[in-house]
This record gives sequence, C-alpha cells and structure tokens, in this order.
Amino acid sequence: MTPHNQSQGDLPVGELVSTFAASRPRRLRRDGHYVNLAPLSLMRHGNALWERTHWKDKERLWCYLAEGPFADRAAFDAYLVRKTSSEDPLFFAILDHTGQAAGFESLMRIEPVHRCIEIGNILFSPALQRTPGGTEAIFLLMEYAFDDLGYRRLEWKCDALNEPSRRAALRYGFTFEGIFRRHMVVKGRNRDTAWFAMLDTEWRQCRAALERWLNPNNFDPNGKQRFSLAALRGQ
Repeated sequence: MTPHNQSQGDLPVGELVSTFAASRPRRLRRDGHYVNLAPLSLMRHGNALWERTHWKDKERLWCYLAEGPFADRAAFDAYLVRKTSSEDPLFFAILDHTGQAAGFESLMRIEPVHRCIEIGNILFSPALQRTPGGTEAIFLLMEYAFDDLGYRRLEWKCDALNEPSRRAALRYGFTFEGIFRRHMVVKGRNRDTAWFAMLDTEWRQCRAALERWLNPNNFDPNGKQRFSLAALRGQ
C-alpha cells in the first residue's frame, strides 16, 4: 500500500515527497555517440537548418509544429531568433557527425518546484529520421532532465493525429495518459493533444535499454540494428 500523509484527518492525500526544487536547464553542450546537442544559434546553425528543412516536401515536415514552413529565409531567420532568445522553451540544435545542424528540440513547461518538465518542439530533418542519432537526441535530453537536473516527471505531448510522434513516445518508454480534446488551436485548426509521461521511478529501466540500443555494437557494419529497443525493454 502506498504510504499517505494522514494529517488531514481521514481525507486521502498524496504520497510524501522531498520538497527540494529541480534545477532549471541551461544552455550547454551535450555529446553522444551519433549526435551532439548545442544551444540553438542562428549564426552557427541557420544555414544548415534552412537547407535541411525547406526542401520540396517541407509541408509534411512542418505539419504538426505551431509555425512553419516559411516562404523565405528572412522569415525563417526571424523564427530562429525568437527561439534562440527563449528561456522556456529552451532550444537545442541537434548536430550530426559533421557538426552540422540536422534539427532542433527543446525543454519546455519548466516547473522546478514540481520537478516537472517536457520535451517538445521537436524538428528532425530527414537526416535524423529513423536513425540512431534521432533516438540519441531524445535520450540526451531525457538523461539531462532526470540525472542532472533532478526532475521527477518528464512529459511528451503531440497532436493526437501525429502517429509517428505517438509511436516514438511509446518506443522511448513514455506512458500514454490520455487525450485532451480541443486542447489547442494550431494553424487555424482544432488540435486534440495526446499526453505521455515518464516518471523518475521508471527512468532507470528505460535508460538501461536505451543505452544498450545506442551502443555501437548493437549495429552491424551496414548500420542495421541487432536488437530492437522494444526487445531490449523486454516487450
């Protein structure tokens, strides 16, 4: 039975937790096997991001984001400037093995007192999609939030119609918590939002599976995985 604080008489109340606050994320670099994260910068990352996210099929890539794609480079640069100056969300560029930006992501809805934080605003160019680098980009933020900053709940939210994002959340080990109907208006349309979350008590097992999957030895010389992440998580 979960212990409860009974100081409110017979009323059920939540489980007691320590009251220290988590730390706020900072603009810093995080390095992995396949990708690195760095504070988003128009000067350092703008050219590569523009070239990799504004090709012929750009509408599909930007479909579920609140803004974009952009008609011209000036509008895109203004968008990036807003992102680079933001504290919440706090944006990171995702750098491939050449050091070029292949996408971006953020930590957002940052609540240090409640130790709750969200990964969001994820944009993977085709160079990151369905690659170890794409998985590692998410893992690096998960590791930062739980292990370095001390958060107890990590959230993932997406348009309920965004099936790839929903599958990704489950693959990483997040738990589906439900649909918030007509939660937002995005690009003039109603958006139902699918909510997922991972708790600090679940992170240790998920981290072990992700580390095993990301190990270079899990991939053959052609880059094919030897074991799926689902298999390593025992599913």
